[in-house]
Amino acid sequence: MDLQQMRYAVAVAETRNFTRAAERCFVAQSSLSHRIGALERELGVRLFARSSRRVELTSAGEAFVSRARDALAAADLAVADAAAATGVVRGRLSVGVIVTTAAVDVPELLQRYRSRHPEVRVTLRSGRSDELAAAIRDGDVDIAFLGLPEGDRPSGVESVVLAHDEHVLVVAAGHRLAGADRVTLEDIAGETFVDFVTGTPARAQSDQAFAAAGLVRDVAFEAGVVELITRLVARGLGIALLPSAFVRPLAAGDPGLALVPVTGGPRRVEYLAWSRFNPSPATRAMLGVLGVRTGA
Repeated sequence: MDLQQMRYAVAVAETRNFTRAAERCFVAQSSLSHRIGALERELGVRLFARSSRRVELTSAGEAFVSRARDALAAADLAVADAAAATGVVRGRLSVGVIVTTAAVDVPELLQRYRSRHPEVRVTLRSGRSDELAAAIRDGDVDIAFLGLPEGDRPSGVESVVLAHDEHVLVVAAGHRLAGADRVTLEDIAGETFVDFVTGTPARAQSDQAFAAAGLVRDVAFEAGVVELITRLVARGLGIALLPSAFVRPLAAGDPGLALVPVTGGPRRVEYLAWSRFNPSPATRAMLGVLGVRTGA
């Protein structure tokens, strides 16, 4: 058994398809299937239940793949640490990004990172702030850009504040409030809202603001994609509250939207978060590009 066989097994487990796993690993499907078969014979167990239409992990496969991921992560870190000792950063970096990240220009950041550390392979993962923080704690994500309601902090991870922001009201260009200089939560509580999905940190930012003001509102539409939220607003299906730093550039190119400042509205804090436990050289290199001092 070798690391490559482990990588093949993890790829099959994650794609549930031998063809897609082979494409991910840049190898012929016949070769990948042969190596998986040899691994199963060596272990004396079947790792995958196969049919002409589906591939699923067996109970033995689930146990093996879980430990294989740990072994591969440890091997990658060993290679990265050895390279870092010579002054060269190698390995992989998984970066989590919320859809409304505004404190950092992520493509520009990655361009700077790539120019300094071209040997690092970067994977981008989009998700909710709570999901990304959990992924950091679980070791699935190395570093992430998060957004939380003011007063909340990421738990179980290291973090620094990147920016504070306040929400603005987003309405259709023809809405009665489109030309207002400023509104309060009381002014808009009776409107129909479009917002993020209930239970997410992005939704909590507005929910907490209305609850603190003792107000109840009607959220008729929920979406996980901010572009869909603004499209629904532009159609006149509701109004929305979104972080100003993110939505202002978006609305500037859309004549169907208007933005209005809100007094006493939701506020959020953008964070950079990373693992408390032995961050990899690639992670420490990213922190260096961002100018974050870790004390390590």
